[in-house]
Amino acid sequence: MVILNWNGREYLEQFLPSVIANSPGCEVIVADNASSDDSVTFLKSHFPQVRLIELSQNFGFCEGYNQALKQVDTEYYVLLNSDVLVTPGWVVPIHALMQENPDIAACQPKIKSYHEPHLLEYAGAGGGLFDVFGYPFCRGRIFDSLEEDKGQYNDTSEIFWATGACMFVRAADFHDLGGLEPAFFAHMEEIDLCWRLQNKNRKIFYCGQSEVYHVGGGTLHKSNPRKTFLNYRNGLALLVKNLADEDYFSTMFIRILLDWISAVKFLVSGQTADAKAIYKAHQEVYRKRLYWRQKRVLQTTKKPLSKLHGIYPRSLVWAYFAEGKKRFSDLVSGK
Repeated sequence: MVILNWNGREYLEQFLPSVIANSPGCEVIVADNASSDDSVTFLKSHFPQVRLIELSQNFGFCEGYNQALKQVDTEYYVLLNSDVLVTPGWVVPIHALMQENPDIAACQPKIKSYHEPHLLEYAGAGGGLFDVFGYPFCRGRIFDSLEEDKGQYNDTSEIFWATGACMFVRAADFHDLGGLEPAFFAHMEEIDLCWRLQNKNRKIFYCGQSEVYHVGGGTLHKSNPRKTFLNYRNGLALLVKNLADEDYFSTMFIRILLDWISAVKFLVSGQTADAKAIYKAHQEVYRKRLYWRQKRVLQTTKKPLSKLHGIYPRSLVWAYFAEGKKRFSDLVSGK
């Protein structure tokens, strides 16, 4: 169980006790990404039972985990954000599910909002899905619309991606694929990993019998243009890396068009910094196109979208903004 920390002393103080108390039999590890606050001193003095991995610099979320997990020898990793409150017995259902199904490479619990506990939470909700133009969403969360948890996602379900806020993943699968994509730095790295796992015929699951509560936005608030930049840059790079040849040109054309419509929308609403962030995101993917093309070549197995689990076969943007479908049940019912 590895928590990647960067200047998150307050979160560690608040949430680490719940992880220790509710995860019997699990080794709890904090990997510190060269924090400039007193995180390391605090951990050493208050949680001597927690293994501390001190990284030499801030590698970012992706490479930070890659570096830390090289030092952890176990069958399963749990990648856990520092701003997550876990509940009693949360590990047992997922561990049992993965033990009984060796073809499951990664799994997530139900993710609920810490500040509004009746709601599902943005980062993972009831399991991650993907539309045909590369827009991620969740069962229980479409764009910024969050559903109330009424038990509708208490099931076990195969999904497209498991959230990086709380992901159980087999160590062998993680290292077989080279870990998280370091060029992403942060955001959508878990979607990339899960896509690559599916391309290797591995399964991604959601287990609603386990639940945790996530604060969210601890490093970058959703209104921060830097977050906009990372989401659009990584979203585009994700497609360049992983789309099958038969899906590539049609999907990329529509996705780029939709991104520029988003930029215009930001401009009209006075959010100039976000519009600029989209421009810079596309500019950077183009500038590093040789890197992303090389990654695409190295990804020798790329399944068509129609062969992947957890794909919504239409445009999520159209369904949400034009047809007013705000809930996952609206998408699957066809209403």
